[in-house]
Amino acid sequence: MNLRTLDEVDLAGKRVLLRADLNVPMSDGVIQDDTRIQAVIPTIKAILDGGASLIIMTHFGRPKGQIVESLKTDPLADALSEVLNLSINKVDGCNEDFVKEMAQNLNPGEIMMLENTRFYPEEKKNDDAFSKDLAELADLYVNDAFGAAHRAHASTHGVAQHLPAYAGLLIEKEVNALSSVLESPKEPVCLIVGGAKIDTKIGVLERFLDIADYFLIGGALANTFLAAEGFDVGESLYQEDKITVAQNFLLSAESKRELVYLPLDVVVADEISSDAAALDVKPEGVELGMKILDLGALTIETFKKSIAEAGTIIWNGPMGLYEFPPFEAGTKEIVEAIAQSDANSIVGGGDSIDALKKYGYSEKDFGHISTGGGAMLEFLEGKELPALTMLQA
Repeated sequence: MNLRTLDEVDLAGKRVLLRADLNVPMSDGVIQDDTRIQAVIPTIKAILDGGASLIIMTHFGRPKGQIVESLKTDPLADALSEVLNLSINKVDGCNEDFVKEMAQNLNPGEIMMLENTRFYPEEKKNDDAFSKDLAELADLYVNDAFGAAHRAHASTHGVAQHLPAYAGLLIEKEVNALSSVLESPKEPVCLIVGGAKIDTKIGVLERFLDIADYFLIGGALANTFLAAEGFDVGESLYQEDKITVAQNFLLSAESKRELVYLPLDVVVADEISSDAAALDVKPEGVELGMKILDLGALTIETFKKSIAEAGTIIWNGPMGLYEFPPFEAGTKEIVEAIAQSDANSIVGGGDSIDALKKYGYSEKDFGHISTGGGAMLEFLEGKELPALTMLQA
């Protein structure tokens, strides 16, 4: 994918409208994970170093087109200001006349941050009038919100129809890393998928039938596949209406001689708690009332062996309910195995990133950590991401 990038434009004296993805987890007003804030810093510095003034916009949470006090962008502006050691003028609007006036008066090196774009129902509707209003704030547009690249919203897609549009450094990095996996991966290729739903993963699984050498499937996703294989999954979370989808994938994989590893044993319990009594059983040993909540010990060792042999690893989704100690071994040991591997590793998805941080790992321990779970999956699936189409040269 050939993108228009920042090194192609003279930024001196320009007002730049930057779409960032600062949708960070927050509890009681405290940011719990600043990965996405740190990720956009290089682009912000590049824009300021180029002699431009900067207007930052982002979405935050799901306010559904309403003003929600707890979802205002003030704490995001404060966090960015602290990291950059620069003053940021947070404004309580996006397209109002007073916002446009403030933007017009920005001097090179100055930064202002807009209010949550999703306070405006026009944002998700990709309303053209709203897009034009946003475009009036600046001379050019930079998109660095890879996590929202699969959304055709006003701030990610519409505004790029009214301003010269360029990719930020993060989007450039994401596209290069993910493209390499599709175009020239180091073999063998290992795709690891977990999480809950087959809907968001089946497209990637099917696309990788011609790319991956083996698939490791865990999490509640694996429960649907176990059910497709005829096992009773008890009271486990699974998608009964997707069993045929799982069966069709397994048949396709078999016909292509791909290796699909499902759990050989599972950790079950009859309750979800931090002190639940957990039991490691074979899939055929799961009985009514039991919930499958993690990979069993044999499965973990089998998965780790495949990881150790891989040249390229793509991982999205936890292997179990890792938030609870009795059910964290699968995710924890898979994280450790990937971190210790010499393979080119790509990790994506909010829960996956949360897990690797929980167990003391960081970006330096992996080839690439994607800031966009859904966008990463759709990119790898081969879907057209609306925001990226607007940045193509």
